[in-house]
Amino acid sequence: MKNALVAQSGGPSPVINASLQGVIDTCRDHDAIGRVFAGHHGVEGVLEEELLDLDREDPAEIARLRDTPSAGAIGTCRYKLDDSNSADFERIVDVFAAHGIGFFFYIGGNDSMDTANKVARLAHSRGHDLTVVGVPKTIDNDVGDDTFRLVDHTPGYGSAARYWAYITQILVEENRAMSPSEPVAVVQAMGRSAGFIPAAARLADPDRWEPIHLYLAESDHTLESMTDHVSDELRRSGRCIVVVGEGFPVGTLGERHDAFGHVEYAASEDTVAQIVVNHLNRAGLPVPGNATGQVPGALQRSTSIFASSQDRDEAYQVGRHAVELGARGESGVMATITRDGGVPWAAPGVAVPPANIAYAPIYGSVPLELVANFHRQLPSHWLSTDQLDVTDGFVRYAEPLIGDEWPPREIEGRLQRFARLKLVAVEKKLPPYVPQNKR
Repeated sequence: MKNALVAQSGGPSPVINASLQGVIDTCRDHDAIGRVFAGHHGVEGVLEEELLDLDREDPAEIARLRDTPSAGAIGTCRYKLDDSNSADFERIVDVFAAHGIGFFFYIGGNDSMDTANKVARLAHSRGHDLTVVGVPKTIDNDVGDDTFRLVDHTPGYGSAARYWAYITQILVEENRAMSPSEPVAVVQAMGRSAGFIPAAARLADPDRWEPIHLYLAESDHTLESMTDHVSDELRRSGRCIVVVGEGFPVGTLGERHDAFGHVEYAASEDTVAQIVVNHLNRAGLPVPGNATGQVPGALQRSTSIFASSQDRDEAYQVGRHAVELGARGESGVMATITRDGGVPWAAPGVAVPPANIAYAPIYGSVPLELVANFHRQLPSHWLSTDQLDVTDGFVRYAEPLIGDEWPPREIEGRLQRFARLKLVAVEKKLPPYVPQNKR
């Protein structure tokens, strides 16, 4: 029997551990799969031969993974496997060979799928019998194709969208209460180059009763045009909620970058929200009071209380499906979620379906090379004509993903009960190794 290894990479999500549990549970269902290991803190743990023996974990704790947020159970990382660092790739294959690993399940986003693809190719070139399957994860929802036929959405997005629908509802009420002194409420949403997350704020008010403006990375707006539109809204409504994506162009932030070269907005010297607030207040509002700002930050990708039950269940099932793909010999692929009937209205000019359209997820696969490092954006025709809102086409697409019920919560001592793994280390068999990017 060949052993299996699962690892996680990149930013976590409220449901990433549901995929982890799906992988673990299904590995245990297959006689062809022996022991199940995890890379402690992702591929970085694999390089350092820091492996965890998941077979020695309490099944009751594994069962709690589905409702445990973030990626603290086995850890994640932002380690970049660069093409020039051939020693890192060789080390990974050596670790796999030393521990009899024939199945590698990698949970992550665009960059992670690129890593999985490179590992699969190297193992094949070295004659190592390794099955590699990617498990999608990203709240940004930017993994996939522009047509939504190969990948409809990724686990994690539904929960992030639900978070934004709910906190926007709350922010609307706060703005209504405080508008005499705080008429403009600015809030910053995640999303470097794709606007799927801030767009989800529209789900709080699909009938558009409230003065909500969305400023996405895909729009052509600037601070100056934003100021004009907010001022017009204040003259019209007396108040305005401004949801701005962290990728909205506001000039320099004193940016810091992660290992993949992506901007780490939470580590930068300034925030988009604060720059917007300062700009609006300096320009002067046409009504009494000031603009104020909020930045939820990492809470939007790790808050379990707002998690979508639909998203959690799909995350679990896509983890199971990934193992089923591997068990039947499919390698170099990523497990996917599409929907019954697809999203034909993702194409320009196609009629938007009615609000009560049925939704059903379908689990499939796509070659890793088609999704590795590909970053899709919100379709331009899902932006309103004035680019201050999204269309009903986006609303119909996103609404089913946030679910319609609260996820169950186990409470212990008045607090949420999360999985508590023992993290039993696997005995090392190779000489110590320092990853190339840590040297």
